[in-house]
Amino acid sequence: MKAVKAKITRALPLGCNVEACDNSGAKILRVFGVKGMKTKKGRVAAAGIGDMVLASVVKGRPDMRKQVVFAIIVRQKKEYLRPDGMHVTFEDNAAVVLKDDKGNPKGTLFKGPIAKEAAERWPAISKVASIIL
Repeated sequence: MKAVKAKITRALPLGCNVEACDNSGAKILRVFGVKGMKTKKGRVAAAGIGDMVLASVVKGRPDMRKQVVFAIIVRQKKEYLRPDGMHVTFEDNAAVVLKDDKGNPKGTLFKGPIAKEAAERWPAISKVASIIL
């Protein structure tokens, strides 16, 4: 896992619902933990593009529902700044469900674009992605 060069605003706090943009069987995920996030006492942790999160499947196939899965945030509505000065924003918040905590995606097809920062940080996701912005 590489470091992200962009100044990414962490816009997805714990408890938010995120759409799953792959064909893993999950439709909506609820974020309840962010891997590697350390905050001040009393502050709610939040995730941004390229972060690995722990999520529970709220809506999806019956065998996937109520499962705890690892996921990577690949799109967020809140704009963030790239080093070249460009502001990037997406239409929705989306995540990719993982098989394990190493970064291997469970699905074989991703709907919609994937942020360049997430693709650089997680090479297994960039191999499957068709559109990288």
